[in-house]
Amino acid sequence: MHNGTLARLGVWVSLATATTAVALAACSNDVETTPVTTTTTTTTGTGGTGGAGGGGGNASGKVDLLVVIDNSRGMADKHSVLAATLPELVGALVNPRCLDASGLPVAGQPATAADPCPAQSTRELRPVTDLHIGVISSSIGGHGADTCSAVSQPTENDAAHLLDRADPSGSPTVPTYESLGFLAWDPAGALTPPGETDAAALVANLGAMVLGVGQVGCGFEAQLESWYRFLVDPDPYASIAVVNGTAELQGTDQALLDQRAAFLRPDSVVAIVMLSDENDCSTRDGGQYFYANQAQTPGSPSMFLLPRPRQECATDPTDPCCLSCGEDPGNCPADPTCGTLLYPIEDNINLRCFEQKRRFGIDFLWPIDRYTTGLTAAVVPDRAGNLVPNPLFAGGRSAGDVYLAGIVGVPWQDIARQTAGSQPDLLAGLDADGHAVGGYQSAAELSANGVWALVVGTPATWVPAGDPLMRESILPRNGTNPVTGDPLMPPGSGLLANPINGHEYTITQQNDLQYACIYPLPTPRDCSSPSTICDCNDPNNNSPLCQAPNGQYGQTQYYAKGYPGRRELTLLSTLGNQAVVGSVCTAQLGNATAPDYAYRPTVAALAEALRGSLAP
Repeated sequence: MHNGTLARLGVWVSLATATTAVALAACSNDVETTPVTTTTTTTTGTGGTGGAGGGGGNASGKVDLLVVIDNSRGMADKHSVLAATLPELVGALVNPRCLDASGLPVAGQPATAADPCPAQSTRELRPVTDLHIGVISSSIGGHGADTCSAVSQPTENDAAHLLDRADPSGSPTVPTYESLGFLAWDPAGALTPPGETDAAALVANLGAMVLGVGQVGCGFEAQLESWYRFLVDPDPYASIAVVNGTAELQGTDQALLDQRAAFLRPDSVVAIVMLSDENDCSTRDGGQYFYANQAQTPGSPSMFLLPRPRQECATDPTDPCCLSCGEDPGNCPADPTCGTLLYPIEDNINLRCFEQKRRFGIDFLWPIDRYTTGLTAAVVPDRAGNLVPNPLFAGGRSAGDVYLAGIVGVPWQDIARQTAGSQPDLLAGLDADGHAVGGYQSAAELSANGVWALVVGTPATWVPAGDPLMRESILPRNGTNPVTGDPLMPPGSGLLANPINGHEYTITQQNDLQYACIYPLPTPRDCSSPSTICDCNDPNNNSPLCQAPNGQYGQTQYYAKGYPGRRELTLLSTLGNQAVVGSVCTAQLGNATAPDYAYRPTVAALAEALRGSLAP
């Protein structure tokens, strides 16, 4: 929504003032709706420049690892799975595996990076002896709206700053290198002063930081914009003020710039690992885009509702006349449906990020090419739209030395390597050379095997994902998973009638989406208390998450879920060999020694990708 295009948002406010106040329904990604007094700003959108090339042997051997964690409601179980995977994540870098000629791990792995590999095997990567690890969250506030305010809940606006809290309250904190907010692995004592030399301590501190992020963050998750702001944004704003209904970006976040300067070395390999169970909702900053995050009508206790989209949006969101009824229609014909706002059931705040162009006539989110550009281009736009040097490449870093891994909502079956019989198999699936290495497909394999069409379709032209499980929908979907042949099953079906997402369910309040995948919780969760952050608070549900082994539904949660992570996957599809895709729905949590345990397959895929920069 460009400045000026909606000088008409005064129309929105006048329409919204006439609406009666109703209670906001809550779901697993609850948006904090306590109104606060704010002042607001603006930034213009930009285009990208295409995908990245292959990595090319980084001489320095330094690695800067940024872990981006969704801290919205319902993420605690995924944080625990990530924490269980941290020894592999750290070990893959500081003590890489020894592989045989087929790419399989050999028996008798070395205990430390100083120990030699067994005969007939080589290290997967050069052991990293200079490693920075930082953690940030997906919560960067409400962009000027009355939601996600650091005033009412500090963890709803972490401002893309490095997080060292051991508890969501912020006290105590985890000890970091020189109190700079990140961890530094330094077994050779090359840093001044020296960094961490105990790998177990490094893993323990990182685990505390991951769990300390918490799950009381902003429900408008900005998984993409958070890392962009920390690593790329040339002039991150310090605050937003809403002035006469328009958000204005104010000041420069010098604390963030100082953290970036300390964390990010000009000659390092950069690896970003995102963990999220929902689609990205990186709202544009400035102008009137913040209205997508607004809960209450300004100056009124009533619910804020967006105007209807023009009727063209229902049939073709790419139609030039697919606009908001709050916008100037230009030469478009009069639309008789534009007389009223959306009804509350049509505009639940928890679904404001879902198919915005079709549902509202406006896309309030930053375009994906902003992030492709940020990870691949030498120049990026500043706040005023001027092209300036990209801070990520200011020291001459190659785009081939920047990697993005997404642990997101997608069935692991869709992205796993397959057997000769075309069955997904994380243990023995074949790589492109026919070796039974298992794990997830590489970026090259995902492209060659048509997986991107399967999991994202063609978003620009609204061609849906080939896998119906990857289509966002409030209503029950139908169809068959193209990889496994398992049909989607209707609400009320038996336990795990579909082995990937259980089955569809009835969303009476239209405040949630169907699941891409589910996985068993190690310990079922009692949801009978309304104050518990849980997916089974409603006793009258037919959700597969709340289905007991005997097939009955209730207020005990047995499964965790992932929604289609379409924007994250769309970005990853543009990055060539620098992309790594993993599923937030783990294949199993029972056997901690198996290669498919927790998020171990994603770590293995990341290590495989990093060979381009850190080959032994």
